Amino acid sequence: MSRRAVLRGTVAAGVATAGALTAGGLRPAPASGSPGGRRVAVFGGGVAGLTAAHELAERGFQVTVYERRALGGKARSIPVPGTGSQGRPDLPGEHGFRFFPGFYQHIPDTMRRIPFADNPNGVWNNLIGVPEARFARQGGDDFRLPLGARARTAFTPEMFRETVGAAITTTLKMPAAEGLYFADRLLVFNSSCDARRFGQWEHMSWREYVGGHQRSHEFRALLSRTLTSIMVAAKEDIASVRTIGNMGEQFLGNPFEIGNDGALDRVLNGPTNSVWIEPWVRRLRELGVQFALGAEVRGLEMRDRRIAGARVVDETGAQRTVDADYFVVALSAERARELWSPEVLAVRPDLAAMDGLFVDWMNGIQFYLRSPADISRGHTAFIDAPWSLTSISQNQLWTRKLTEFGDGNVQDCLSVDISDWNTPGMLYGKTAKECTREEIAREVWAQMTAHLNDRGAVLRDADLHSWFLDPGIAWQADQQRNANADPLLINTAGSWEYRPQPHGALENLFLAGDYVRTNIDLATMEGANESARAAVNALLDVAGSTAERCRTFTLYRAAELEPFRRIDADRYAAGQPNLFDVQI
Repeated sequence: MSRRAVLRGTVAAGVATAGALTAGGLRPAPASGSPGGRRVAVFGGGVAGLTAAHELAERGFQVTVYERRALGGKARSIPVPGTGSQGRPDLPGEHGFRFFPGFYQHIPDTMRRIPFADNPNGVWNNLIGVPEARFARQGGDDFRLPLGARARTAFTPEMFRETVGAAITTTLKMPAAEGLYFADRLLVFNSSCDARRFGQWEHMSWREYVGGHQRSHEFRALLSRTLTSIMVAAKEDIASVRTIGNMGEQFLGNPFEIGNDGALDRVLNGPTNSVWIEPWVRRLRELGVQFALGAEVRGLEMRDRRIAGARVVDETGAQRTVDADYFVVALSAERARELWSPEVLAVRPDLAAMDGLFVDWMNGIQFYLRSPADISRGHTAFIDAPWSLTSISQNQLWTRKLTEFGDGNVQDCLSVDISDWNTPGMLYGKTAKECTREEIAREVWAQMTAHLNDRGAVLRDADLHSWFLDPGIAWQADQQRNANADPLLINTAGSWEYRPQPHGALENLFLAGDYVRTNIDLATMEGANESARAAVNALLDVAGSTAERCRTFTLYRAAELEPFRRIDADRYAAGQPNLFDVQI
């Protein structure tokens, strides 16, 4: 049967949707008679650590969270010191703006269990969908992409190819042949079986897969570079097809938002701490969780193939040994692997592979404005910016307005993520890593104005009240470059083999973090939350607990393509390419 005949013969099948989540539901108390100890030490107070503490506390475990700096990790708000006056709080800064795609399931499930004022679904009700995304060009036509589910229509592979290709061609003003080519590449991945995804696409870079080096400038800028470095904090030349393809399957392969928890693009309606992290910590305290702030774990003590204790140093430099029945390491990859001593690796040699994980930088800067910024009703991607910038104007989305912060003169906050710290900028010809904090602020402002002011003054220097760069960025004058206290895990082709399971031969050690193997397989809050649930489930197994296991979710896949995935499984086993993998 020809490829065309197979396409024409496809009939739309039923759609599998995710089960509805119970609003505000709490996990049941642990069943009686659970054997073993109940004390758990959680190292790291970011999203992974707080999630693990939440799930364990709901099941009756005695949990202490040890955090060296501030609860919330990269997700937290960061008050700008000394900016508040006349009873107003300091201006809210952040590591980078928060983004909660509708295909996130684990984070929203947790949010529903965090009470917030009179919200029927707790913190989850503080998520709001944004109606559009803007793609700004330097010296070119900007375009806005409306967001939201469309009416459901029949689905076939040919319909997918033509519809997505036409949408890309029209919206991105790209040659029709290239729009269809990209749609074909999406179809190839979406119809690939798991064996091919792990065996072939895991080991190929996204740029090679889409032929980015062979395509037009527009194709490279929008569909190779933007979809990786800007949208999902990855790099086109090193990120695997499997990782980026998974995200494309959610963003582009699910235009009707089937099974989504909510709108495709969601943000919080206020500073992260006030509308999420602080209510979360209050809820954990109510559940009995204890917090040890200023405490940094420096080593793990081994005895009889178990963790016997953890060496912790407080802010004064005093050291003590933490004793617990179970230990959850919920640190970032670069910090966690510092704990893997020869004694630890003798029992879990697989953890040595974590040295192959790659981290780079993605940090934010906030510009506080005296006038509202009329840029977009959602996120804005600056396509031609050397530093791969993305921004969002926050005041329009927040319930508590920015005039209630700082000195009362700030009417908007343009929060910007800097995704590329390794490409020279347009003002100084230096990478962001080589620029002082002031140079970074001026460079980012210049790159944005070059995109937005080409047809009129959208950003005016006179409106700039102040700016705040993520304090994790520290200028080192002696080396003439910056250091970064909060680098980001960057997925690379073939890195799945370096990512550990949440539990292994070390019976009472469990791992949680966005570097642990997860379904989403990307450095995200969702991945951190998912990994913590997997760690808790493993801990419950070891403890012999009969408590309900943490709920986990899978990513969307079009049910209509499942017959083609089964065909692809046979083709991959026979050494043949995907049915639709025909170069155009």
